[in-house]
Amino acid sequence: MPQLDTSTWLLTITLMILSLFCIYQSKMINQTMTSIPPKEKKHIQPTTQLPWETKWTKIYLPHSSPLLS
Repeated sequence: MPQLDTSTWLLTITLMILSLFCIYQSKMINQTMTSIPPKEKKHIQPTTQLPWETKWTKIYLPHSSPLLS
């Protein structure tokens, strides 16, 4: 009983993957992709005025201040 020749399997599998990739690409190039427009984001302003500034402020003691214990 002869042995199974597996020397060409790597080439066969590689060519199969390459051909499947080419077929997939050729089918995808004919597809039309629809673009979904982004939804407009409405900027909601607060109805009440905040008592603090909107910019970021430091909440830690500066290095020159003595430590409170």
